[in-house]
Amino acid sequence: MVFAIAGWAPAGNPKTKKGLIMNSRKRRLARVTLVAGAVAAAALAVVAQERSFDQLYAPIQPPKSVDLGKVELGKKLFFDPRLSQSGFISCNSCHNLSMGGSDNLSTSIGHKWQKGPINAPTVLNSALNLAQFWDGRAADLKEQAGGPIANPGEMAFQHTLAVDVLQSIPAYAREFKLIYGKDKIDIDMVTDAIAEFEKTLVTPNSRFDQYLLGKKDALTKDELAGYKLFNESGCVACHNGPNLGGNSFQKMGIVEPYKGAGDGRAAVTGKDADRFSYKVPTLRNVELTYPYFHDGAAWTLAEAVDIMGRLQLGRKFTEQENAQIVAFLKTLTGEQPVFRLPILPPSNEKTLRPRPFD
Repeated sequence: MVFAIAGWAPAGNPKTKKGLIMNSRKRRLARVTLVAGAVAAAALAVVAQERSFDQLYAPIQPPKSVDLGKVELGKKLFFDPRLSQSGFISCNSCHNLSMGGSDNLSTSIGHKWQKGPINAPTVLNSALNLAQFWDGRAADLKEQAGGPIANPGEMAFQHTLAVDVLQSIPAYAREFKLIYGKDKIDIDMVTDAIAEFEKTLVTPNSRFDQYLLGKKDALTKDELAGYKLFNESGCVACHNGPNLGGNSFQKMGIVEPYKGAGDGRAAVTGKDADRFSYKVPTLRNVELTYPYFHDGAAWTLAEAVDIMGRLQLGRKFTEQENAQIVAFLKTLTGEQPVFRLPILPPSNEKTLRPRPFD
């Protein structure tokens, strides 16, 4: 009969040699059982801690409710360069869906080859953000969609002219009327349709999502070590939730000052205290969305991890720790949006001609 209760076993007769041997064996069994119990308790504690961190994240989910008619119209508008003065720049120019929803440039290129003031954030999973743009000046995707069209440093058009272009194209006029029930197109419809399409640009089923859903072998030993470092070092304080970011504004340079340029939220709030405060970027698909930070100053994940460790956490990661965190970050790449590219309706004699060099 075997007793699994640590430290207790039936006594042998201590006055006989056989009894002494039995008691010795039982004491060894008790010690082994105690050690095994301690190891099991420690393992359970580690598992409990890992599960408590797991609860700070959530897998990416498909959009719950979208208007398919608006999505198809918004897809055309997202790819249509005629919403710009030049007839050359579209939403996809800076948020390229073949490149992680970004343009892989430090700052984007605007009208007449102007250098943009800030790095283009990814459009993927952007519906999960608490606000849009680095400084959060747009409350939602609909408000954001109208900004670049009229920005002289980006698409350099006017809302009224952009609407006139669309209204002059019979296929667009019919599609807008079918969806919105109005003869006249307005900018509100344009931005609404673009936003509806952007809601569908989610990237589910990353290996990290599989891990969160119970497939514990989805991550390798190094990736799990990087996940542990990510949590225990404090990265999770800002990069949490389903998007691993995008849900708060934080100051860039807490422990050490950031040496780059930028106004951050101060441009919106007018408060000097908000200088260098930016919307925390999502880490979803971060392997694809280089260069990093609001100014695109870091071109590799290793460089970005090193800078953030020192400036935000006051920690200098070793080469191995850095590599493990980078390995974990690469597990955040999800399934990229897949769809048929839209065929844009042709312009006609009434359509305003593009002016790429004006």
